[in-house]
Amino acid sequence: MNVFDCAIKIEEETKAYYEGLEAEAMEPEMKTLFSMLAASEEEHQRKLRRLRKRMDGAKLEGLTQNACRFRPLLSQRELLEEAGRDPNLYRFAVNNEEQEIRFYEELASAATDETTRKGLRMLAQEERRHLQKVTNIYSFVETPKTFLAWGEFSNMQEL
Repeated sequence: MNVFDCAIKIEEETKAYYEGLEAEAMEPEMKTLFSMLAASEEEHQRKLRRLRKRMDGAKLEGLTQNACRFRPLLSQRELLEEAGRDPNLYRFAVNNEEQEIRFYEELASAATDETTRKGLRMLAQEERRHLQKVTNIYSFVETPKTFLAWGEFSNMQEL
């Protein structure tokens, strides 16, 4: 199976997962976060498709459909229940991205074909860029809570 097809399939599953979380989320902030993460996954898929065109022929023998699956640690319902105890779901998204980076790096170290190894390294690098984007999305969504002026001006009533 083409490694880029595998990567695109993982991103499609991740996008569907975030869309499901968005649909189930009750808080507007969580809906916004998951909506932005899903949109980010879609953009990531487009980049991977462009990379696939550039690296035509990068294959890794023995890569099966089972190796190419997004496996969240928690179901959507469990994750949203966990958000009630720990609203910082950012760690979950970061953990998923870090797992994908390790996945591609491990495949690259096991690859015998130089073209495949190069393609897998490119995928790992693209995942690092995507991890930075996930970090930026979270920062954007959290800014109203952490911005100093927000706290200073939230109590604007006459004494």
